[in-house]
Amino acid sequence: MSEMIMRVSLALAPAAQPGQQSMPFWANLFPIILLFVVFYFALIRPQQKKAKEHAELMKSLKPGDKVLTSGGIIGVVIALKDKSLSLRSADTKFEVLRSAVTEIIEKSNSGNES
Repeated sequence: MSEMIMRVSLALAPAAQPGQQSMPFWANLFPIILLFVVFYFALIRPQQKKAKEHAELMKSLKPGDKVLTSGGIIGVVIALKDKSLSLRSADTKFEVLRSAVTEIIEKSNSGNES
């Protein structure tokens, strides 16, 4: 990895002509730092935001909610456990991991109504 960084920095640095001063060291690092900043805002930050939203979704689950799983099953939450939940879909009862829930389609009517 460090060899790759060194090759990139050498490729980006212009060759010094006789009688000219070479560029400062930090100027060679600027494109690499810029690349890491772009990757952070383009890849890492959106993933963190999505994970945070999914964690909030898991906290808000309660019995009676109609949910969609990552496998495409639509069902109503019957019971919640630590890492799993029970779903009823048509006449079938499933137990799936909480992390498999991708969306709450319809909130349960029990509880707070405005």
